Amino acid sequence: MWRVFKLGYRHEPGMLLTSFGLSQLAALPDALLAVWLKLLGDAALAGDRRRLVLAALALGLTATATWFLTTLSTRVTRRFRDKVTIALEAHVARLQATIATVAHQERPEHLDRLSVLRDQIFVLDHMYMSVFSTCGFLLRLVFAIGLLMSIHPGLVVLALFAVPTVLTSSWRPAVERGAEERVAGAGRLARHLFTTATSAAPGKEVRVTRIGERLVRERREAWERWYGPVSAARWGSASWHALAWLVFGAAYVGAVVWVAVGMKGSAGDVLLVLAAGGRLSAYIGATVGEIGFLRGIWLDGSRRLCWLEDYAASFHQAADQPAPTRMGQGIRIEGLSFSYPGTDRLVLDSVDLELPAGRVVALVGENGAGKTTLVKLLCKLYEPTAGRILVDGAPLGRMTADSWRARLAGAFQDFHRFELPARQSVGLGDVARVDDEQAVAAAVARAGADDVVAGLPAGLDTQLGPTWPGGVDVSFGQWQKLALARGFMRDHPLLLVLDEPTAALDAETEHALFERYAAAARGRASGDGRITVLVSHRFSTVRMADLIVVLDGARVAQVGTHEDLMARPGPYADLYGIQAAAYR
Repeated sequence: MWRVFKLGYRHEPGMLLTSFGLSQLAALPDALLAVWLKLLGDAALAGDRRRLVLAALALGLTATATWFLTTLSTRVTRRFRDKVTIALEAHVARLQATIATVAHQERPEHLDRLSVLRDQIFVLDHMYMSVFSTCGFLLRLVFAIGLLMSIHPGLVVLALFAVPTVLTSSWRPAVERGAEERVAGAGRLARHLFTTATSAAPGKEVRVTRIGERLVRERREAWERWYGPVSAARWGSASWHALAWLVFGAAYVGAVVWVAVGMKGSAGDVLLVLAAGGRLSAYIGATVGEIGFLRGIWLDGSRRLCWLEDYAASFHQAADQPAPTRMGQGIRIEGLSFSYPGTDRLVLDSVDLELPAGRVVALVGENGAGKTTLVKLLCKLYEPTAGRILVDGAPLGRMTADSWRARLAGAFQDFHRFELPARQSVGLGDVARVDDEQAVAAAVARAGADDVVAGLPAGLDTQLGPTWPGGVDVSFGQWQKLALARGFMRDHPLLLVLDEPTAALDAETEHALFERYAAAARGRASGDGRITVLVSHRFSTVRMADLIVVLDGARVAQVGTHEDLMARPGPYADLYGIQAAAYR
């Protein structure tokens, strides 16, 4: 929580301090209400008209001041919360975006934490108001206890009877959030099934396959698996909390009876105990409620935010070297093994490989051979399970993700559809030049996407995506060409990865496109040593590479040129023969 407060102070120091000050100031008039009631009762019984009028005026001023200060405090605090919410959302988004790898987005236990954090990020801003309110109620509580002790010191015992309510209020959120954490996976599944059943992207398949009712049923079952344990935990904790309040209620009634009958106190004393004791119960109720809320915020939001901050910081500590500006030798892979988070199956097993500088390297193999995984490791999207990757002899693991990614470019089969104006959707491949019209046009030309842009109503200024005002829909193949153009935005990357980026194009178009690009890449590679890594299932495209790496069963099976590999029996010649026969 302290970290979150520092974040709020860094962004809105003046409003944070003003909100806190007003919230405490608003607490004072309300705390004086019991005093004015005592004076009013005593003055009425004594027939003192002057004191009666003064006490009544004090009551009126107290009510007015409470209303005015509370309203002012609420408005200022709301404005502060609105501003700090933006800062918190941006902070969480920035943390996730700057984490060097994507493992946290695939590990189930991390996904559960992130899922809860995303749900609670909109509640974190309430923490400030809750802390302010808690301090205000504690101030009122101290004042109320002081008033009770002015009647008799023994009335302080009444506050002790409130301790069980404080304990159960602090204990309840831990129990309930623990239950929610244990079944977070079921909650995530329920939301996923709901999204699948109600969003546009899977709409066609949902209707054609007639799985709508099944999705609804399975979503309900997943929700029940989430709600059952959570509901049981809530009922159990609520029962103990109610019992604690029953204890305090009995003590409060006993205190009023004791002052009125046992002490034979004045009417003013009884009024003060009634008012201060009643206020005491209200203040304790509000205080324990805020403490419970803060306890939940600490468990659900702040603690997970701290975990995300520490997780992101761990990558910065491990990597402390810049990436090179050019490559002279190339990339060497030594004993590289990798298994995806949450599994023990090795997708890559003891891979040794040399990727020479200035060459076009093709990765081939059957599905599941590890081609895309190797590309992701080269992009630092994961850390190897074992082994290492060396760039001109320097460990890639020691290079900062930002400096290495600044020297990368690429396009992937599972590309994202950036529903932005076409110019930006392409230009994001090199953010520094996102508005450079010439650079964007050159990237479009390299990707062979001129026909796509020419068909858009406003060219590169066309809004992509039919759900946006003036937006247009484009086919999957057209999206793929624009994604390829985005990958070609950088002019001088050290490593260009092309992972099935043209799977939607016909074989002839793909081959012509990459043959033209490979020729251009070889011509420029002499200056910076660029390595182009191409993943494709089409051997008509693969054969133009300088070096072909065949992966089979998570290991490197063959390495060589097309002619070398065709000259000797092995998986490459077999796969090439099968595909060539299919084309014939």
